Amino acid sequence: METDCSLSEPYAMQVLGVDMEPEFPDRCIVIIAHANSCVDGNYVFAEVEGVRWFRQYKEDSSGRKWLAAVNPIFPDIELNSIDYRILGVIIQRNIRRKIKHYT
Repeated sequence: METDCSLSEPYAMQVLGVDMEPEFPDRCIVIIAHANSCVDGNYVFAEVEGVRWFRQYKEDSSGRKWLAAVNPIFPDIELNSIDYRILGVIIQRNIRRKIKHYT
């Protein structure tokens, strides 16, 4: 992804699809802060085996790690034993002038 932003600047993306509804409706705007790591429950922008995803990062006490869509009709993406990286953490959601902060 080419960008004019430095690695210290947050950036905006538009959500397309219903994977993350109802928390993140189709066409809402999210603000992403660059990050290399995250904690359980963070909403993240991640790259898994070359494909980029907007999902919620989950980790349990057994060490299992996965990405989950908020909408339960979409399957989890297991992260153990595959190539993935966290590109950023969602810090804000904007829906028609209604703003919600996450960190």
